[in-house]
Amino acid sequence: MKRVWVLLAAAVLAGTAMAQKPRVVIPTGSTGGVFFFYGQAIAKLLTETGVADATAQQTGGSYDNLLLLRDRTDPGSNTYYCALATTDSALVTYTGQEPRFAQKKADMQRIMFYMYPSLIHIVTTEQSGIKVLQDLKGKRVSTGQPGSSTENLALLVLQGAGVKPESFSKRERLPAAESAKALSEGTIDAYFWVGGVPTASVVEVGQSLARTGKKIRLIPVTKDSTTAQLLLKRFPGIVSTGTVPASVYGTAGNVPALYTGNVFLCPASMPDELAAAIMKAVFGNLNTLVTATAAARDTTLKNTADLYAAKTVIPFHPGAVKYLREAGAIK
Repeated sequence: MKRVWVLLAAAVLAGTAMAQKPRVVIPTGSTGGVFFFYGQAIAKLLTETGVADATAQQTGGSYDNLLLLRDRTDPGSNTYYCALATTDSALVTYTGQEPRFAQKKADMQRIMFYMYPSLIHIVTTEQSGIKVLQDLKGKRVSTGQPGSSTENLALLVLQGAGVKPESFSKRERLPAAESAKALSEGTIDAYFWVGGVPTASVVEVGQSLARTGKKIRLIPVTKDSTTAQLLLKRFPGIVSTGTVPASVYGTAGNVPALYTGNVFLCPASMPDELAAAIMKAVFGNLNTLVTATAAARDTTLKNTADLYAAKTVIPFHPGAVKYLREAGAIK
């Protein structure tokens, strides 16, 4: 009988330990985008290192992720939603400038670490005749999933170029993989996508087009253009200009383009110890993360320390700061 009671007590203790293990949910993005693979890799890391019972959840992207962080986090049940988000979407949801967050800001979000830069892809084909943004008039264009960071940035890019979505012969609002498929099948002429470089679905559409004798083209946005100036003014220090090397997607040449950043965010209510443990699991296993998604090569302590030094509007999580100090990345 004594043995039975000992076994029962052990079972209860084990069950209690399991119940106390934090649950971390990581909303990601649409299939075909880097968020989808990056979030899955982080969830797997956290689970395998024993930091938390972590799962990835497919979503529409940044704004959906921040809504979940805001509304689904429940410290009482030890459940925390950590969002993958573009820096522009994080800013406007934190301040309440984004309409869906005007009445209830996501000002409980805290930066954990910098992930990687995202290119504002504007994808078409050499055969479409589209050479500049103004050539999108009269064309069939996908501006991204409704309410996504891609769609919001696409509309700003179009505004800067003086192109109204109403001028398209057809407007679609498709996620990354669906947009790529539609371009490959010829049911649209161009699409917008904001994601890491390289994005798998963009690589695949380039390969698919090549098999039919076509060639992928990225519509350029030069630094001095009105489009670039609008976004640089709208998101100072967040949107930047750069170049996409021809080798990335097999374009005819290097392409001037716009970039935004991506950050991993957790709620302020997350215990400092858990936040620090997440940081340790991620930065202690960067090779595993890079193997899962090439964009993670920019997930470095230096890039995160640089973001911290920039004194962002959104605060860093104290647990993340604790880890960065212990790792010698910041003072």
